[in-house]
Amino acid sequence: MDRKTFLSRMGYTAIGGAALFSTPFGLTGCTPGTQDAEMFFDISLAQWSLNNSFFNGSLDPINFARIARQQFDIGAVEYVNRFYTDHVTDQGYLNELRNIANGEGVESVLIMCDNEGALGDPDPAARQQAAENHYKWLDMASFLGCHSIRVNAASSGSYEEQMQRAADGLRRLSEHAAGMNLGVIVENHGGLSSNAEWLVGVIEMVDMENCGTLPDFGNFRISQDETYDNYRGTEELMPYAKGVSAKSYAFDDNGNEANLDYMRLMQIVKDAGYTGYVGIEYEGDELSESDGIMATKELLMRVGKELADG
Repeated sequence: MDRKTFLSRMGYTAIGGAALFSTPFGLTGCTPGTQDAEMFFDISLAQWSLNNSFFNGSLDPINFARIARQQFDIGAVEYVNRFYTDHVTDQGYLNELRNIANGEGVESVLIMCDNEGALGDPDPAARQQAAENHYKWLDMASFLGCHSIRVNAASSGSYEEQMQRAADGLRRLSEHAAGMNLGVIVENHGGLSSNAEWLVGVIEMVDMENCGTLPDFGNFRISQDETYDNYRGTEELMPYAKGVSAKSYAFDDNGNEANLDYMRLMQIVKDAGYTGYVGIEYEGDELSESDGIMATKELLMRVGKELADG
């Protein structure tokens, strides 16, 4: 099935790559759907879904909230720190970023933070420095009205050593964040962090209310030779979740994610009592970024409605 046929079956008009950027924020030909009020969760858009367009300059990161609203009719966003490294302390830029979000009625949910050092570094001084490297992102998150920053629990050493080191670094950062009424949430994001049992142990060792998880449906590859079960992992991480990442890669003829059982995953999310944001994070290459986002949104809305009716 080609892309045009797939999108036709999904109930919206295909937008080619050129058309997406032919007018400001890709408004041409787009008739986005709206979220059903009966769903138990809200939908947000992870900026990484458009990472190629931001990296190649086709899109300007300052317009992310506007793109989310006008292109996809999504009213909440999850920023990626890599697109704001040069502006994180630029108050004028941050003012404009916040004003655009407010003007579009878009909520800033969280900032995904990478490349700031290993919070589980074997060296205590390096762990402390990694924690402090995140402070500027907490400041930005507070200014934008986010509830959390998403961090990584990277470490080295034995299973137990990595747990202790990651918990120590996370506690240092979480203590600082607590004074700002912000959360520090950890994604299963490779290495032992993709072992849900290990990550749960880390969060329990930190033992702070504002330190939790961001379960990602797809990131359960521990190493090249080891993968944790996606469904078991999601179920184990959900009791500590302060966010959920709806990873998607490809879709079948019926609009279902070809690699992940979204009905099963979202049932796990619902059973955990979670009612917050579920962030769209499309990482496929069969559809364009915009079409993959819309396909994921349509799937989430359909599954959400079915679970509400069930």
